[in-house]
Amino acid sequence: MVFEHTRRQRQPFLTPIWLLALTVLTGAIACAFAAWLWVTADSTVIIVVRHAEKVMDVGEDPPLTEVGEARAALLARMFGDARLAGSIDAIYVSSAQRSRLTAAPLAARLGLTPVVAPANDPYGLARRVLHEYPGGRILVVGQSNTVPAIVAALSGRKDVPPIGALEYGTMYIVTVPRLGHANYLRLNY
Repeated sequence: MVFEHTRRQRQPFLTPIWLLALTVLTGAIACAFAAWLWVTADSTVIIVVRHAEKVMDVGEDPPLTEVGEARAALLARMFGDARLAGSIDAIYVSSAQRSRLTAAPLAARLGLTPVVAPANDPYGLARRVLHEYPGGRILVVGQSNTVPAIVAALSGRKDVPPIGALEYGTMYIVTVPRLGHANYLRLNY
């Protein structure tokens, strides 16, 4: 009988210790997971622009005008310093000559080879960019009809305004965090 009585007295005393140890272990694992998420929660920044000014009435695949070449050079000056933290990691262009020529000065300054991506699949391009360069900085050069669709695919927003036929200086900066909602900023350069 004494043995039964002793065991009953010890059991209520030891149960809170095991619960406390389990709670502390669970809390430590949760804190470690939260710290890992915080450290690895980089945002991917995608800069989406339309190609620079093109020569009108020259055919299917026109080159850039002098003004367009100047705009492409401006883009290279804005993002072309590889020594600075946060420089462009990759450049995606459409197969159009005007898109490739817009990205060429920046690609030359950074020593990058632009990736030619199909212009008719904005969701595929968005998935590819986010998969290949998570946490990176990417430039995408598209056309007036594809840029809003690319921004919508990257940001998940449906309210992206269209780009006018003579509007060449519109730039979108899309920020896609690993956790949370994507957002974009529209500005002119």
